[in-house]
Amino acid sequence: MKKQVIIALALVVSVFTFAQKKEVKALEKAVKKDNFAEAKTIATQLDSQVSAMDDNLKEDYYLAAAKAYYANGTSTNADTNKAIENILKVGAEGAEFKRIIENDLLTKANNFYSSKKFNKAAETFNMMYQVNPEAQDYLYYTAVSYIGAQNFDKALESYLELDKLGYTGEKTMFVATNKETGQVDSFNSKSERDIYVKSGTHTDPETQNTESRASEITKNIALIYINKGEKDKALAAIEKAKQANPDDVNLLINEANIYFEMGDEKKFQSILQEAIQKEPNNADLHYNVGVIYMNNKEIEKARQSFEKVLSLKPANADAALNLSTSYLEEGNALVEQMNSLGNSRADDLKYEELKKKKSSLFDQAAQTLVDFKNNNTSVPTSVLQQLKNIYNALGEVEKAKAINAEIEGK
Repeated sequence: MKKQVIIALALVVSVFTFAQKKEVKALEKAVKKDNFAEAKTIATQLDSQVSAMDDNLKEDYYLAAAKAYYANGTSTNADTNKAIENILKVGAEGAEFKRIIENDLLTKANNFYSSKKFNKAAETFNMMYQVNPEAQDYLYYTAVSYIGAQNFDKALESYLELDKLGYTGEKTMFVATNKETGQVDSFNSKSERDIYVKSGTHTDPETQNTESRASEITKNIALIYINKGEKDKALAAIEKAKQANPDDVNLLINEANIYFEMGDEKKFQSILQEAIQKEPNNADLHYNVGVIYMNNKEIEKARQSFEKVLSLKPANADAALNLSTSYLEEGNALVEQMNSLGNSRADDLKYEELKKKKSSLFDQAAQTLVDFKNNNTSVPTSVLQQLKNIYNALGEVEKAKAINAEIEGK
């Protein structure tokens, strides 16, 4: 009796396996005829039966299902992901179709990126990375594309994964100059390049190493954390980036800006001073330091910073305005002293002394802007407006009228 049960069970299993093979064949046939709607239906129906298939049949199913869902590259992202999920379960037999998917997606991703459809480009590059996880460049381009799409959360996910993988993007490139075009061509290997050089079509063979992307990745992680308001994580990321690239002044500037947002102006200023030591001719650094000095009422130090900016970038109108304003603020402070004086002879003498000093400061404020005008062919209205106001304050009406005419003539 037991033998009959076993035989009956074996018959059922045999019939079931035969039915599965028949369905897989039907799936393969639908795919071959490009009848992808029917193929997807069959693949979906078979999905719950895969665990009961033998290994060979599973491979056949996964490959056919991958082709069904991919539909010659016309599938939706959801179906493409299903295709990738299936093809990754196929061994050596799926290698060719993996390459087809990868190459097809690469074309699409590049087209999306070129047309600034960054979100679609990012999704496509990410699918490429799923197909070929060893090609970590795809994950890097995923992150870059998400940055272009302003999707910082998704970009952060990709950058953090790259950081975890220890990705640098460094490569050795074998290049030579094409005699006909004059362009530098890149080759897959040294031996391939040498063949072209020996054939006479190329000259000047070189081996080049690309720069590491590690510091860029850690810097972008920090910038995204800054954008998200997560300052502690941003500072930790910057510290790591600084260790990898200690001479990167931009990292110091970003670090300084975080401390500025946190209200720590002393730390902000000290880091900028450190940056200035590394790049003494960086006008932007001197300008930012000058602004902090102005905010702290350290007028002389502020002037030195703004003067340095103008010596490096004579067309920096903001530096000229701030330098002029430093004289105005010092002069206006004297007005308060003048108004506090009494009517004695000594007070009158003091008043005249302060008035003369104030006028001198206002003259210097005006001269700063006049010098800027003389050194630049393009002068912003803001500079002319401040110069006109100074002339009016000095009682130099004709000069004020002349400047006003320039403003109206713009």
